[in-house]
Amino acid sequence: MKTVVCNGAEIPALGFGTFRMSEAEVHEVLPEALRAGFRHVDTAQIYQNEDAVGAAIKACGVPRDDIFLTTKVWVTNFAAADFRRSVEQSLQKLRVDQVDLLLLHWPGGSDVPMADRIGSLNAVRAAGMTRHIGISNYNAAQTAEAVAMSEAPLVTNQVEYHPWLNQTRVIEAARTAGLSVTAYYAMANGASATDRVLAEIGSAHGRTAAQVALRWLVQQEGVIALSKTARIERLAENVAIFDFELSDEEMARIFAMARPDGRITDPEGLAPRWD
Repeated sequence: MKTVVCNGAEIPALGFGTFRMSEAEVHEVLPEALRAGFRHVDTAQIYQNEDAVGAAIKACGVPRDDIFLTTKVWVTNFAAADFRRSVEQSLQKLRVDQVDLLLLHWPGGSDVPMADRIGSLNAVRAAGMTRHIGISNYNAAQTAEAVAMSEAPLVTNQVEYHPWLNQTRVIEAARTAGLSVTAYYAMANGASATDRVLAEIGSAHGRTAAQVALRWLVQQEGVIALSKTARIERLAENVAIFDFELSDEEMARIFAMARPDGRITDPEGLAPRWD
């Protein structure tokens, strides 16, 4: 699988996301995803499935060292007194000594100053609890601010990104700061799988619309895509996106699908002022 190299991190360009997956679904699907070829797993404290993710990784038969594991600190744990404890609990649930990547989940939802959040993130990295650190759902200005505050290099900004949402400014800010971008909602809540333009492009390559949406993401410089499915029969399709290439014209057609109302998630109190 292709990897994105960023500030010392080698991140598989396609990850398996576990947002809105129950523990039962994780137990059933994640081991099969790893056996199908996924090597990047994304979870978070607020997903309430870290324990199932840890059990699934143990059960899958794939060596831990071959899996890039990400989790995120929830906003109620940003205070210094809570931050390290919450990460220790995540590691215990995940059955690992350290994760590969630890992110601050949202920029809002907490009165803790950004400098303190970044300081705590660096402290747990220095303690060996994570190999790499990053941010999630930050706008361009916040990305630059976080990078300037962090002693250790940040490696990604995880944001919503799919054909209906123009994230040019966020991506440019990440590239300027030397970060990758990790795209969640890559399937746009299922819209990608049924879109006429994506299906038409896919037919020229013998691929599905969903595969085209994922390929469009990972074909962009420094972009990582998170894919999620609760259907085991879809896993092989989702991972098979590295043996074809979209033309410049096809990429441009997909970029042109972006629209002003394309954003899916914008939680009040958590989200920033978007670019």
